[in-house]
Order: sequence, then structure tokens, then C-alpha cells
Amino acid sequence: QVQLVESGGGLVQAGGSLRLSCAASGSDFSINAMGWYRQAPGKQRELVATITSGGSTTYADFVKGRFTISRDNAKNMVYVEMNSLKPEDTGVYYCNAMGKTTFRLFDIWGQGTQVTVSS
Repeated sequence: QVQLVESGGGLVQAGGSLRLSCAASGSDFSINAMGWYRQAPGKQRELVATITSGGSTTYADFVKGRFTISRDNAKNMVYVEMNSLKPEDTGVYYCNAMGKTTFRLFDIWGQGTQVTVSS
């Protein structure tokens, strides 16, 4: 079974920076796409950024120029560097991974990490 664990959330002032990390663990698996999503209170979960195993990235318009997604394929980790944070970036940030094991495909989520940006 493949699992994701996020870390790096916290409280930061507007204009500050945070770096989130997500580690995938398990056995006999490979990951294609990994990504970050977020969910603010009372709102639906939304895409922040994704990255493929080849390094192709996509970003939501509201984070372009401020957030950078990266991954370490050897370590099965994905990161998002978040700069110039705004109060509206507050929410729970979730890591997502899509890939396969020997027996099946998977599309899984981490437990989430809270990011709070104060004004």
C-alpha cells in the first residue's frame, strides 16, 4: 500500500514563505504525476500545482509566479515552495499522487497540512 505524508505547514505572515514536502512510501510502486491541492474553509478543494515524472508542471493562475513545485523522483518526494503568501492562501494543503503498483493503479491523497497566512 502506498501512502503520502505531508509536512511543512504552519503560520506565517502575509508576504512570507513556506515550503511544503510530501513523501510517498510503500513497496513496488512508481509514481507518474504528483501534485498539491488546497481546501479553504467552506470551499471546495482546488488544484494548486502538479508535476509529472518528467518534470512537466502546471499551476493554478492564482499561484503563478509565487509558488514553485518540484520533485525528487529517487526519493519519491514532491515539494512546493510558496512565496509572497497572501491571507487567501490559507487552507489545508493536500498532496496527491497517481501511479501504479505491481497489481493496480492508484490515485491517493495525504492527510493534509494546515497553512495559515495572517494579514
